[in-house]
Amino acid sequence: MGDSNTKAKLVVLISGSGSNLQSFIDQSLSGELPADIAAVICNRPGAFGLERAAKAGIPTELIDHTLYEGREPFDQELIRCIDQYEPDLVILAGFMRILTPGFVQHYSNRLLNIHPSLLPKYPGLNTHQRAIDAGDSEAGATVHFVTEVLDCGANVVQASVPILKDDSAEALAKRILGQEHKIYPLAAKWFVEGRLTIKDNKALLDGDVLPESGFPFNS
Repeated sequence: MGDSNTKAKLVVLISGSGSNLQSFIDQSLSGELPADIAAVICNRPGAFGLERAAKAGIPTELIDHTLYEGREPFDQELIRCIDQYEPDLVILAGFMRILTPGFVQHYSNRLLNIHPSLLPKYPGLNTHQRAIDAGDSEAGATVHFVTEVLDCGANVVQASVPILKDDSAEALAKRILGQEHKIYPLAAKWFVEGRLTIKDNKALLDGDVLPESGFPFNS
């Protein structure tokens, strides 16, 4: 994106430990992901992800949502903070906030999220236990574009793992997280290379419309 001598810029939003953030840091440093992380922005003081970013020499910003009177003023401050870094792509990496329509529209078609289920199954929370309780044979994670409807944007890439006999939600989550660390930087790589686009709320890879569930990733 931009001229060939300028790397694409990402801004990553986190709320917690930042394990997906670490996968972006590692792949950016190795060159596998041809982008620089311009900043990491967090809404929770003391989140370990801030330490990960600082250790990698990435600028960090803390915007404590509890100091704002509602979602609108918080999101406006978040937009102001993000835009000063002029990112090509905004990454939600465990950012535990429901975003306002104005925020989503401002970053339309350049805002990605990862959700721990095989969307369209199980939007929302407690996805691993819901998959186990339903007797599903597999579960997984999906990278998708963000729209105003929660977990309903166009799916980009999806990875699945089998649900094992006597699986706990915690054990399943751990196995899925390993897949998240592969597919999320991959989706960003496609985007910054210009291979991933979106049209009429459909994700396209190399000009071809992706399946509704997204590109099927096999590790």
